[in-house]
Amino acid sequence: MTKPPGGTSAGHWLCEHFILRVRTDIAAPAGGSPSGKLIFLLPISYRGFEVLERRFYEFGQFRLDASGRMLFRGNTPVPLPPKAVDTLLVLIENAGAVIDKEEIFKQVWKDAFVEEGSLTRTISILRKALENDDNSQKCIATVSKRGYRFAAEVVETPQRIAQQKLMLAVLPFENMSGDVTQEYFNDGLTEEMITQLSRLNPERLAVIARTSAMKYKGANKSVREVGRELGVSHVLEGSVRREAGRVRITAQLIQVTDETHVWADTYERSLGDILRLQSEVSQAVAREIRVKLTPREERRLAATREVSPAAYEAYLKGRHLWNKRTEDGMRKSITHYEEAIRQNPEYAIAYCGVADSYVMLACRGMAPAKETFLKAKGAARKAIELDPELGDVHGSLAHVRLHDWDWEGLEGDFQRAIELNPAQAIVYYWYGEFLMSMGRPEEAIAVTQKAYQTDPLSAVIGASLGMILYLARRYDQAVDVLQRAEEVSPDHFLPHMRMGLVRIQQGKYEQAIQKLRRAVTLAEQSTETLAALATAHAAGGNMQKVRTILDDLEKPVSKRYVLPYNIAKIYSASWDTNKAFEWLEKAYKEGNPDLIELNSEPLFDSLRTDPRFSDLMQRVGWTA
Repeated sequence: MTKPPGGTSAGHWLCEHFILRVRTDIAAPAGGSPSGKLIFLLPISYRGFEVLERRFYEFGQFRLDASGRMLFRGNTPVPLPPKAVDTLLVLIENAGAVIDKEEIFKQVWKDAFVEEGSLTRTISILRKALENDDNSQKCIATVSKRGYRFAAEVVETPQRIAQQKLMLAVLPFENMSGDVTQEYFNDGLTEEMITQLSRLNPERLAVIARTSAMKYKGANKSVREVGRELGVSHVLEGSVRREAGRVRITAQLIQVTDETHVWADTYERSLGDILRLQSEVSQAVAREIRVKLTPREERRLAATREVSPAAYEAYLKGRHLWNKRTEDGMRKSITHYEEAIRQNPEYAIAYCGVADSYVMLACRGMAPAKETFLKAKGAARKAIELDPELGDVHGSLAHVRLHDWDWEGLEGDFQRAIELNPAQAIVYYWYGEFLMSMGRPEEAIAVTQKAYQTDPLSAVIGASLGMILYLARRYDQAVDVLQRAEEVSPDHFLPHMRMGLVRIQQGKYEQAIQKLRRAVTLAEQSTETLAALATAHAAGGNMQKVRTILDDLEKPVSKRYVLPYNIAKIYSASWDTNKAFEWLEKAYKEGNPDLIELNSEPLFDSLRTDPRFSDLMQRVGWTA
């Protein structure tokens, strides 16, 4: 693929030009190339449509679109204030019956305090809008001392139409405190708002994930530019000011097409009321873009409780460190999560954070898997016990179970996690890993593509899609994806490391070594990247370089943990079969998480005909 032209952002280039190619063939044998016809081209900016049933009410010359909250006289729209439309809908839905004023207040103005004159004025506006109709005075009848009755004959005409899902981006909230040490608070609030909004109604509203949204922190871009680059219809932006134990949030919802402000409001609460404040903003956004909350989310928002400021602060600091994805950051994040739990023993999301950090330490080869997964499972199950509908922790527990070879019912657990939190892009990738381990590469690619759509500017998600394509032997497609990930985040080690693995399989050893050296530098000499570099040297036949790195990995001077699975790949690339199996056996005994890739990792193709490999596969959980 060509590079973006001068002046074009990587994100815009992604949305405009990226194409994922998927073939119908099964993965090619070792040394071969996949073949088969091209079945579809999928641009990254693709947004799915859904078939919805919309309700229309017809009376006289008029037609009310209940779903779109629009009144028409024939085919001409009749301009009405939102509260007037809502009042008309209440009357029409109860046509023929007397509706008490109190009931209209309850349904239209909800918990807001308004005077009776507001309703009287609204009824007057409706009667004037209907006055050209011969039966206008008969449409809305006043029932003395009670309320109103819609007297005209009404015909309901539901229609099934294809409707595009709304796309929303939550831009990083601006820090108005003037204290740069408070950035973690603003970033955390942004992430929490993304999570809240993504759960409102996933069938109707999709929200761009955190990593892509955070790319716009401090960026001087117009709403229209952001909308074009991310493929969204609306943008939520705002600012936060904290002082004296209180927090003040100003938020505004902007429509991308014409950059008009759909809604804006300011909220001020005590810091302990921050979760309820987030719920209020989410519900306001839902009302303004006409997204009906799911019954589950209505219950969840209604049950929002206070959280102690100290616990909330500690949790946000932990999440901020976890998002750095470094070993030091993950270990320190656990300390902050545990402080949050100490402050609030029933703080479910803090237990989820503990689980996430332990899982990542094990999967990145930074800690022994068995004991680390045990801690992660304990924290995740405690979180689910406290809050069964917390999607984040369902994803974390499913991830632990996947790498712990705990297969029973696992697919359903991943689907449940996605249902509860559709904006958590990484869970789609974890689900893709599961599908890949089950020998379902086409489904794995499709699911991970959803992660890419949700978080298109994330280096981690781009590298994850590249990894799935690598395991599926789609090397050319993997190169395309990984090049985009490198352009978006040139200083992130993961795209470089996975590009190196792809170049090994393409026989481009010098390019592989160049990429992996870069990954080693960016990852601060991590054992994972060093092992990958040794693998490239082995595949290229430079055993002297291999031996130098192996001496460091097999007998580390420091206390750094080294994943046996990664050393097994070095020996397999060196064609030292016995040593490869020796280290694979160590990997099995230690419960190395990456053994789920046994049935798809190209580096082990030379071992597949050996009975020891089939035996290992069966012990990990695959049946012959």
